[in-house]
Amino acid sequence: MAFLPSEDFSLDPRFIELQEELRSTLSFCSVTVNIPKERLVCYLQNWVAECAPYLDKFDEDKHFQIHVPLMAQKSPALLYAMLAFSSRHMERRGLTQEGGCDSLELYQESIRLLSPGLQAKDPNMLVTACILAVFELMSGGSKNWKRHVEGCASLFEFFGVDGFSGGLPQAVFWCYARMELCGAIISDGTEAAVRPLAKWVPPAPEALTSSEQVARYVRDLFHERSRDCPDMQANWAIYLCTKVCDLRFRRTQSLELGTTDMHDDRPFQEQWQQLWNDLQFWLDECPPSMKAISMSEPGDKQIFPAMLFPHWAAISSTQIYHTACLLMLDIRHDLDSHCLALWHARQVCGISCANLHPGSLVNSIQPLYVAGRYFSHLNERKQIARLLRTIDHTTGWGALWRLTDLEAEWGYDAGALLKIL
Repeated sequence: MAFLPSEDFSLDPRFIELQEELRSTLSFCSVTVNIPKERLVCYLQNWVAECAPYLDKFDEDKHFQIHVPLMAQKSPALLYAMLAFSSRHMERRGLTQEGGCDSLELYQESIRLLSPGLQAKDPNMLVTACILAVFELMSGGSKNWKRHVEGCASLFEFFGVDGFSGGLPQAVFWCYARMELCGAIISDGTEAAVRPLAKWVPPAPEALTSSEQVARYVRDLFHERSRDCPDMQANWAIYLCTKVCDLRFRRTQSLELGTTDMHDDRPFQEQWQQLWNDLQFWLDECPPSMKAISMSEPGDKQIFPAMLFPHWAAISSTQIYHTACLLMLDIRHDLDSHCLALWHARQVCGISCANLHPGSLVNSIQPLYVAGRYFSHLNERKQIARLLRTIDHTTGWGALWRLTDLEAEWGYDAGALLKIL
């Protein structure tokens, strides 16, 4: 079973209006790169049609697709960041003429213009820095990506932006938060989020003094905002999974380095149980629009269970929920936990097999790695390898490096599975 949303952006009046705006965008900017304007317009169009939906997958208002290009008319650094991202996306998909490589020049121009914007305290630089960070993540440049994530965290602090700020700042924050989660999963318990989780939400009232009270405040805050907003339900899943990674990090610090946990004074088992309860509460409280509309069990030609979702945000957020459960169960290391973890791992893989929305596939790279470590059968491993290869070839996002990591976990030489697919 496969599902690819068929929304036609060309029929959206906002898209038609934006296309007209794009034709005149460059006339408002002093172009400083030696790239034909025709190619730059092509990159802008590719941003709207292909790139922005990746970043807007948890945002029904489509801020990156509709609002950011209009803002870029008056912000050269933001414009070049968009162009660089779109150009790299096309290059990685083999869509540029004669193997062109404009992305580096565009990226460097955005970086050059970023510094003056930061000195001028231009809020557009928050969006610019976020896009540049995603650019590095897509390209596989982990060192520069980390630097950009740290820069974004500083900007969120400076401008007082959190996950409930509303509008474009909120959309940019959760795009950043997904990168934070990606980095936390990659670190495998050795690093905490760059921006502390307490700064992801509005400050708790001073009357709430215990860790348990603050956790309940945050849960109620997400619950209230997500009742009529699938986007916030999805963002809540990102927060919870990052909180799981934070718990793993603090657990590692306590056990291996003997450091005192200054974040939460409750016993570890109590923290674990509360977070597990919060995850199950998230699943129980999902609105109807975020639930699967079709489910089927594995069969002769279907290796993993298939869960089909009508809402884009539901695809990734439900997959993130199962990933969070896997990471939680991995902490316990007992037989019962392993059996339950294997069930969650199958759900992770089944979601990617049944829902082929490109933005969701991009978001599934780390969950597929986490889940993939639980499988021992060759057919299961080959299916995960196919998924990662598809993501790498069709979305422009580097995914094969995670397959290499899985092959090492499974005891294969690098590239061994791709040779037999």
